[in-house]
Amino acid sequence: MQPDVSVVIAAYNAEDTLPDAIRSALNQRDITVEVVVVNDASDDRTAEIARGFPETAVRFVDLAENRGPGGARNAGLAEARGHWIAVLDADDAMQPDRLTRMIARARREGAQVVVDNLFIAQSSAETRHRMMFVPRELEKLERLTLASFIHSNRIFEATYNFGYMKPIFERAFVEAHGLRYDEELRIGEDYLFLAAALAKGAHCVIEPQPGYIYALRSGSISRVLEKRHVEAMLAADAGFERAHELDAASRRALQERRRSLRQAVSFLSVVQHLKERALFKAARCAVRDPAALRHMRMPIGARLRRMAARFNRGTIQGHGEFQS
Repeated sequence: MQPDVSVVIAAYNAEDTLPDAIRSALNQRDITVEVVVVNDASDDRTAEIARGFPETAVRFVDLAENRGPGGARNAGLAEARGHWIAVLDADDAMQPDRLTRMIARARREGAQVVVDNLFIAQSSAETRHRMMFVPRELEKLERLTLASFIHSNRIFEATYNFGYMKPIFERAFVEAHGLRYDEELRIGEDYLFLAAALAKGAHCVIEPQPGYIYALRSGSISRVLEKRHVEAMLAADAGFERAHELDAASRRALQERRRSLRQAVSFLSVVQHLKERALFKAARCAVRDPAALRHMRMPIGARLRRMAARFNRGTIQGHGEFQS
């Protein structure tokens, strides 16, 4: 019998959080669920933990080599049999009524994709959470268009954007359009997958109430995101634009996103130079793209702007501006 939903969990060294993620998927109410766990060549007990669940409930895929989040999810898609596909990160969880509510909304509105609000937690085991988005703001949107999705995904423009949302997809739509994750991207593969679905004409509705529990990762984005990641996103966006016919609003949104990505490259270059104490290089990057300094927090940003101004006037004498 075909399950209602295949929940795909790509897991890499997830021994501490994977049990809660799997249990949250198996505990979904009023629907049938299969869980597909893809072990992305972990070197901890991830595989052992996944195999500890009944084979009738959890299907296990063991990758011989690490393929990254996109590759692991693609392996899961190939195994999925459900009418719907839901992606769950191995350190996150879902509320028990989440998938039922999302599928009911999809059926009412004839949608092929559904996104919902999220809870934010320090870990998936937390019981008290705050919401990522204000429900009434999501209610105003009603549906997620390609233009609005791209517009939200301008990097560093807000603490959270729609790229954090974890959609569920009608599997027939995914297979009909040959949708797969970009395995070259280590960050941003989720964004590109949903953008491709919307570009292919998917009707995406929004469930304003939160059901996905996003475990807040430690560390700021400036420590996690690297310049090479953003450069890969820029290349992927260029390929996306070539592959799809976009309406005017989506093209404008993509131009804005591209501008934000380029500023992020400049910003991350400045940060890296500062970490390396290459202050002259940091100032030179800032002069080339002053808009990138919007992302710098005080007081470093103020110091860098003063240094950049002095560089413009050709008056830099030394590196004392950044000494503590």
